[in-house]
Amino acid sequence: MSASSSIAELLGSPQVVVGFGATTLVLLATTFFYLKNNEGPNDGGSASTSSALEKVEELDSEKYPGGYLTIYYGSQTGTAQMFAKQIASESESRGFHTRVVDLQDVVDNEDQRSISDIATLDASHNNIDVVNDDDGALIRATLAHPHYREGNAMEGRSRAIFLVATYGEGEPTDNAQQFVEMMKSKSGIRDIYKLEDSPGLISVDSCIRMGVDEDGEEEKKNDSGSSLSNDIVLDRSFLRDLDFAVFGLGNKQYEHYNNMSRFMDASLAKCGASRIAPLGLGDDDDDLEGDFENWKDNVLWPALTEKFVKGGAADALAAARKDNDGLELPECPYEVEYLKDGASEKIDVDMIQTSSKHYVQAMDCPIVASRELRDPSDPGSTVHMEIDISKHMSSLKYQTADNLGILPKNDSALVELVAKSLGFDLDQLFHLIPGAEESATKHTLPFPTPCTVRDCLERYCDLTGSPRRSDLKQLAPYARDEMDRKALLRMSSKEGKSEYKEKIVEAHVGIGDIVTRLCPSIVCPLEHFIMVCPRLQPRYYTISSSSTVHPKTIHITYALLESEKKNGGKFTGLCSGHLSSLSKGEMVRVFVRDSTFRLPKQPERPIIMIGPGTGIAPMRAILQERSYERKSIGDAQGPNILYFGCKNRTSDYIYRDELEAFSDEGTITELHLAFSREQAEKVYVQHLLAQRGAETWKLIDDGKASIFVCGAVKMGADVDHTLQDIIVQHGGMSREKAKAYLGKLQTAGRFVQELWS
Repeated sequence: MSASSSIAELLGSPQVVVGFGATTLVLLATTFFYLKNNEGPNDGGSASTSSALEKVEELDSEKYPGGYLTIYYGSQTGTAQMFAKQIASESESRGFHTRVVDLQDVVDNEDQRSISDIATLDASHNNIDVVNDDDGALIRATLAHPHYREGNAMEGRSRAIFLVATYGEGEPTDNAQQFVEMMKSKSGIRDIYKLEDSPGLISVDSCIRMGVDEDGEEEKKNDSGSSLSNDIVLDRSFLRDLDFAVFGLGNKQYEHYNNMSRFMDASLAKCGASRIAPLGLGDDDDDLEGDFENWKDNVLWPALTEKFVKGGAADALAAARKDNDGLELPECPYEVEYLKDGASEKIDVDMIQTSSKHYVQAMDCPIVASRELRDPSDPGSTVHMEIDISKHMSSLKYQTADNLGILPKNDSALVELVAKSLGFDLDQLFHLIPGAEESATKHTLPFPTPCTVRDCLERYCDLTGSPRRSDLKQLAPYARDEMDRKALLRMSSKEGKSEYKEKIVEAHVGIGDIVTRLCPSIVCPLEHFIMVCPRLQPRYYTISSSSTVHPKTIHITYALLESEKKNGGKFTGLCSGHLSSLSKGEMVRVFVRDSTFRLPKQPERPIIMIGPGTGIAPMRAILQERSYERKSIGDAQGPNILYFGCKNRTSDYIYRDELEAFSDEGTITELHLAFSREQAEKVYVQHLLAQRGAETWKLIDDGKASIFVCGAVKMGADVDHTLQDIIVQHGGMSREKAKAYLGKLQTAGRFVQELWS
């Protein structure tokens, strides 16, 4: 009997095999192999399946009475990853054996043994139908891994904590994007912005699929229809053997506050997983770290302890924690190997953390132009900069109004002070090696090596940004002076939040200031400093050039961030200060990131652009593209309406000559200008938009216009509210339906906001 026919018998129908992907067929063949080759003459199957799985390492029940716990993170800047490591560092004292997993590793899983093991396990429970697609196999191979279960692999359950950040306007972080797409498919949640009422939910056996067209309209197709790529199928037993809890990292200034954590919590539950603890939400606009600590200490650990740590073990662990003064040096996940005679090893890209992949992707490119856009009478500075990408066209190819990531560098004088204080040799070349536990997994190293200590401090360590309270707590054991140690511990505590805010955040104090000036008794080996110091993050600028008109250069528009410190000194933003220090011909390290701005496929459709201040950047790029397009198709192009705002037309009306030229040639159909300081009552772009409510509604509803918004979060919220008012007044809808209408436009890519706080 052939393997394929035997698999078909397992499934109950030979025809079922036809629709499966290649990975799935391999899984099923492996499953059949395990079942047949481990089947004894009188076996019923369950014992043979158990013997087919690798033997699970038995944990010391006294040391780990709670068993295994896996912590998954979706992180853009490293904060969620840091929180994951905090939970992991406390887990042993709470009775749990933990592993920390990047969500990207779930979808990049190449461990065929784990995939086949979970397939074997599912088959033994007559549930092989739940692993009927490639994505499902990957997710279950990690989240329901039989080697990390409570009790035995056959009957036990997996436990998982998810720490998930929301990026931009309710979107997943880079390392969570693929996982989120998989969970959308498995959970049946089609619209991630409408979790409580998701019309895309349909049963597994239904042949009707629901999609959304580019106008934001729902459409139904049968199995032979053209919208199969939007299929949504709900599988309520997919994660039936998983216990979970979710904490979200968000910012209340944004409309879709903590959208990704809400989606993760809802999607896991819809797939049959059981919630251990209520969803926790952290607000970075207020006290993200405090929100996390409150959830971790008062919700998560009590729930885990009550459910999984039995008898007197919980009391014994609590007593041991009380005796610990917290001043032991933490275990370091890295080792530093200093290289002699300039010896170097090839960088293993797979070992770099997903949240640090930009360090590898970025390219050094020369600046070819830079000019001030504001009038000399204005005290501020806004700069137009052009960067030559001609030598890196394949890796830096961009689309109009994409984002440019810029990797800033710390000031060389500060780098030298830090190195002197900590006793580092800046010219020493070193290689970073993962510790024993980390060496078995991908994405464990924070940045590429070998590199010099100078490069490490200059390019990869955030020496100027305000460290979080948990960073101060990690630094404390390295302080030899008791007063320094007590000060760090005091400001890292919940009781010291006010002092921390005043002396660290408001004073713009970074780790560089702490080790060189405020707590000079700190002695920290290089590998430990790399562990404690936050990573230097890229800054993103929306590209202000058209890729059609300027394929070999990228233009950006940035404002120099400067403010007075309380001590009388001057604070300068790291990236804008770095850019302003560069001259023509000097190099800047950059990479391209997709944006959500995309021109409508039908050029006859209108575009409404709202971009005050430096929010004009993507609008300039779009206007360049539309101008080029207009010369090709002429009057067939739809209208382009621009709303721009600034303080005064004589001081900070940036790109004035270009905008007036676009108007004169007919590319800009309507140019609406809000000069907020030119009259007694301030006027902003949303006020001008409201004045043209009827015309705007007609453009949106009849003309199928796209709406593009770029600028500060507060402005974006005001524009959103104004659009709702217009829809209510001129579209005859309730406030709730107006919000839903905008939500559909957003899903279809017709309402796009790129905002910053």
